[in-house]
Amino acid sequence: QVQLVESGGGSVQAGGSLRLSCAASGFRISWYRVGWFRQAPGKEREGVVSIGSTGDPTYADSVKGRFTISRDNAKNTLSLQMNNLKPEDTAMYYCATNYQGGYNFFDASLYNSWGQGAPVTVSS
Repeated sequence: QVQLVESGGGSVQAGGSLRLSCAASGFRISWYRVGWFRQAPGKEREGVVSIGSTGDPTYADSVKGRFTISRDNAKNTLSLQMNNLKPEDTAMYYCATNYQGGYNFFDASLYNSWGQGAPVTVSS
C-alpha cells in the first residue's frame, strides 16, 4: 500500500528557510514520479516541483532558484529545501505519486496518492 508522510512544516519570516520531507512506503521513490504540490487558502492546488525516475526535476517558475528537491533512495525519502521564502509561499504542502502519465507534471488530477500535508507559513 502506497503511503506518503510529510514533515518539517512550520512558520518562518520572509527570507528564511524550511526543509520539508516526504517519507514513502509501499513503493520505491527512485522508480516512480513524485511531485510536491501546495495549496493556499481559497486557491487551487498548484505544482511546485516534480521528479521522475531519471532524477531530473521540473520546477515551477515561481520557485526556481529558491527550492531544491532531493531524494534519499536508501531512506526512501524525498526532501524539499526551501530558501528565500516569501509570504506568497504560505500554503499546505503535499507530496504525491501514482502518476497516471502524460507530460503535464503539475496537473494534480494525474496523481492518485497523496500525503496528509505539511503547513508552511511565511510572515512578512
